[in-house]
Amino acid sequence: MKNKLIRPVVSAAVMCLWAGASYAQSSVTLYGIIDSALIYGNNEKTAQGVGRSGIEMDSGGISGSRWGFRGKEDLGGGLSAIFDLEDGFSSSNGKLSNTGALWGRQSYVGVSSTQYGTVTLGRRYAYMSEWISPLSAEGIGWAGNLADHPFDNDDMIRHTSMQNMVRFDSVHYRGLQVGGMYGFSNEAGQFANNRAYSFGARYSNGPVSLAAAFEQIDRAATPAADLNASGALTTADGDSVITGGRTQIYGAGAQYHFGASSVGFVWTHSSTNNVTSVWQSGNLAPLLGNNLRFDNFEINGRYFVRPNLSLAASYTLTDGHFDSTTANLSPKWHEAIVQADYSFSRRTDLYVESFYQVVTGGGGMAVFNASMFNVPASANNRQLLFVVGLRHRF
Repeated sequence: MKNKLIRPVVSAAVMCLWAGASYAQSSVTLYGIIDSALIYGNNEKTAQGVGRSGIEMDSGGISGSRWGFRGKEDLGGGLSAIFDLEDGFSSSNGKLSNTGALWGRQSYVGVSSTQYGTVTLGRRYAYMSEWISPLSAEGIGWAGNLADHPFDNDDMIRHTSMQNMVRFDSVHYRGLQVGGMYGFSNEAGQFANNRAYSFGARYSNGPVSLAAAFEQIDRAATPAADLNASGALTTADGDSVITGGRTQIYGAGAQYHFGASSVGFVWTHSSTNNVTSVWQSGNLAPLLGNNLRFDNFEINGRYFVRPNLSLAASYTLTDGHFDSTTANLSPKWHEAIVQADYSFSRRTDLYVESFYQVVTGGGGMAVFNASMFNVPASANNRQLLFVVGLRHRF
């Protein structure tokens, strides 16, 4: 009689312990960044077309303000289920980014293997912004969003997310990792209308880090077809920073570390056929032409005076070319950046930055005036910014 009573009790206890152990092997993390900055611009274009000094508060001077959930469940045998849901917002006014999309930055689910790599499906950044950007001053680098190359032409500041995406990232093998991703057009009968794909490779060994990436967005040349909201990229949520026909982006970077300090060099190239608009001052500005291309050459360095205080600088030359039925221009952007960053703790830091940009060869076209990130563009070919910002990670 005792055995009949004990067995169900023991079985129930074992099941409870198994369920508790299984739950303990799963985790969900709430994370985010809040970054607010005061920006002074010496020559911002007004509605009357003249340049005036201005001060504004902006969100995401270095890091785009965001919050999200990421999770992992141990499936056994070296396999894990993973997910990430990430949304952007403005810390200065509380509004959502990506035109109100709930998870406009990232939303994906996948399976990770310790032996082979990781497969994910959903909406995610491409390799230019994930693997080359850390070697640059812009994007994930120390200077962040405000240091973007003109119009973010090389997709380095995580402005663009690729949706309808299948992605594979290999495991690290002796410091080397490779990956590839494909975003479907989701358009019946138009497989190549607004599809995208990207490949990347990166290597890290001791003080040396290297990365290379390629990205292509295939779109029909007409503006109506470019509005395929079901495709890999859309204009509806502000993702597309240069619109038109096919866009190709590729580049490579190298970084050398000495302690916490580093020096780096990055080269990127981008080209868009049948261009229709570019991202300037937080909006798409019309620019109609046959081709728009850029070569960006950047050198950067960061030195830690103390463990919680760093000084950094970078210089970028962007060699551009614009071809249309009425113009054939070769604009060039020169941009210099200096920064001081002080960390109060591992999560909170205060930064001071200054940016100076001058453009030559723009042919008097306003779209080729000096401009940086979402700050109002200059009324001419020069602009100087002073930035003070506070960033907190959680």
